[in-house]
Amino acid sequence: MANHKSAKKRAKQNTKRNAAAKAKKSEMRTGLKSLYLAISENNKEKAAELFKLVQSKLSKLAKGSAMKSKTASRKTSRLASQISQL
Repeated sequence: MANHKSAKKRAKQNTKRNAAAKAKKSEMRTGLKSLYLAISENNKEKAAELFKLVQSKLSKLAKGSAMKSKTASRKTSRLASQISQL
């Protein structure tokens, strides 16, 4: 446990940031699941609509430190190619 005032503050900030990042990742994963479902059903309109939302969430995660930017761009690219094949 932190003993100094600054270390206690830093621990509190880290807890808060981790909770926010976890919530954002969870939201992104939920979006991905619904997008994969739309792709498996060959529903191009729904997939294209969900792709915009998922792409936005991925880029927002990459902008912060919750996800690496190349990981987000790789996922976006693979999803876009899957949708274009529908």
